[in-house]
Amino acid sequence: MAVQFVQGNPFFININKIKKQYNYLTEDVETDVIIVGGGVTGSILGYYFSKEGIDTVILEKSRIAHGSTSITTSLLQYELDSNLMALTENNVSLDHAINSYKLGVKALDEIEKFIKEYGNKCDYIKRDTLLYTAKKLEIEELYQEYKLRKENGFNVKFINEDDNPFSFDLKAGVYGIEGGAELDPFKYTHHLLEVACNNGLRVYENTPVIDVKYNKDYVEAITSYNHKVRGKILVLATGFNTKLFTDRNFGVKTYTYNIVTKPLKNIEGWFNNVLIRDNEDTYNYFRTTPDNRIIAGGEDTSFTDNFNPKIAMEKYDILEQRVKNMFNKIDDIEIEYKYCGTFDSTKDNLGFIGKDPKNDKLWYGLGYGANRILFAILGGMMLPKLYRGEVSDYLKYFNICRFD
Repeated sequence: MAVQFVQGNPFFININKIKKQYNYLTEDVETDVIIVGGGVTGSILGYYFSKEGIDTVILEKSRIAHGSTSITTSLLQYELDSNLMALTENNVSLDHAINSYKLGVKALDEIEKFIKEYGNKCDYIKRDTLLYTAKKLEIEELYQEYKLRKENGFNVKFINEDDNPFSFDLKAGVYGIEGGAELDPFKYTHHLLEVACNNGLRVYENTPVIDVKYNKDYVEAITSYNHKVRGKILVLATGFNTKLFTDRNFGVKTYTYNIVTKPLKNIEGWFNNVLIRDNEDTYNYFRTTPDNRIIAGGEDTSFTDNFNPKIAMEKYDILEQRVKNMFNKIDDIEIEYKYCGTFDSTKDNLGFIGKDPKNDKLWYGLGYGANRILFAILGGMMLPKLYRGEVSDYLKYFNICRFD
């Protein structure tokens, strides 16, 4: 079966009516910044550029928030896919690792600011977080992870099986106080665009970019009906889909799998509706929704050019059994949505933000892995400043050439 990058029935698309449909491009236009990609990353970047008064256009090849954004669980945590201890064991300095986590906290704070200023239209809820293991052999590992976070200012506590407040087997856990949040990524994307369009952002759906021309003073994106968008820079917010624009390898492409239950009468055994991540490799993660559903995701597999529905069904079954085993006091668990899709991530899961070293008109905001929303926000904070000539101290962590 030929690959499509989203398979199944993504939950957040199915439960939401289309907020707004944007026109496709019908004329040549000029702007300062061209953003290619109308998912949550492109929309975040569009919001921040327009907030700074920089004329910006978003070009989306299909529908807003219908690509990789539709498969994110939007389980937002300051931590990366790798624990602090694991990062330091993989040639990442301790300062680098800690600052990476603190940048995640900074991004969470930015969402709070947006919600306070423009209202909560995306079911945003601040949450505690849990990183846990059910293996005795990993107790010391998680205790050291807890100590490292605690010593560096993160609001965490260590729990073990003697003070386990959950219904599932837990030998050790790092419990983060308000260390994360959850939201509806479809609603969040559309809210960002609503605000940004009031600041002058222009958005075009169903407008694929089929070619790019670089000139001394400008860059030109040619769309499928041969209409052109001329700008000073072009920013890629296309996730894994970069072949048209560059030969650079941006990381590892992966399939990830999600299931969502029907609304439950209660979620017994789930203390405080915390965001949960296990310590497995590959890990699984769990969250709840405002209407009392459980979302479970993970079981990642390597990307291939041919989608295998049999493997997908096996992964959905594994996730369903995990949920039923973990929350065995809930007797009405039924799965309503099953879906999967592709994302890409870098070796250190930080993504790439900034200019192409060989082409100062080609910029990037991609490769964030599971933390795409938080690190897209950091890109949104840094790239408009870079456009005006101000280089953030944090930009070095996302350097395009760091793996060359």
